[in-house]
Amino acid sequence: MKILMIEDNHSVCEMMEMFFKKEKWEADFAYDGEEALTMFKKSPDKWDIVTLDLNLPKVDGMQVAVEIRKLAPAVPLIMLTARTSQSDQVLGLEMGADDYVTKPFSPLTLIARMKALHRRANMNAPAKTETKVNQDFDVVTNHFKLNTKTREAFLNGQQIKDLTPKEFDLLKTLASKPKQVFTREQLLQLVWDYEFYGDERTVDAHIKKLRQKIEKAGPQVIQTVWGVGYKFDDSGADK
Repeated sequence: MKILMIEDNHSVCEMMEMFFKKEKWEADFAYDGEEALTMFKKSPDKWDIVTLDLNLPKVDGMQVAVEIRKLAPAVPLIMLTARTSQSDQVLGLEMGADDYVTKPFSPLTLIARMKALHRRANMNAPAKTETKVNQDFDVVTNHFKLNTKTREAFLNGQQIKDLTPKEFDLLKTLASKPKQVFTREQLLQLVWDYEFYGDERTVDAHIKKLRQKIEKAGPQVIQTVWGVGYKFDDSGADK
């Protein structure tokens, strides 16, 4: 993998560089938000995964996350934060992060999170074809189609655009079993591939962003089951 680590602490960068080398990963480093955005704007498709510290000089990490998502909607993004407030962590997820790791962290923990996120994100470029038949899709319902190879999803023929890796995986999990209700805990285990220490608001933050993108393509198909969780239901998507 090719990694971009955006982190103002040089000691942390030097430490992680040793671990990246052990994994045979290539790594670039940016030490403030301004430098990070300059690098990313030049080559937004260069990196397989980005780690981003929230507390950056010059340009705040939250703003960097927003700009990265505009340039590369699908690149896996892990936020590193010393902020212990859950509201800050949820805000980071709403700004486009797929995951977050709280400082101080174990290098092995970060490496494991990066591997898990990369494993779930198929980084192949979407196929440039206009005509698709049902056998090209892994999930097909009355109004919805999803292809895991190209990581494309369509509602009533309209593509749901700019899905992050986690948003795509969340949509696939729900759509694979229409009308089945998933609890937040189940979604954490199925989509994030590890325990998220009970932080179920992680799911809520991703559902919020996913719904916003679905609504740009058509009717809302992610339904809230109050007191339980969420389900996919496109039975009314033709209305």
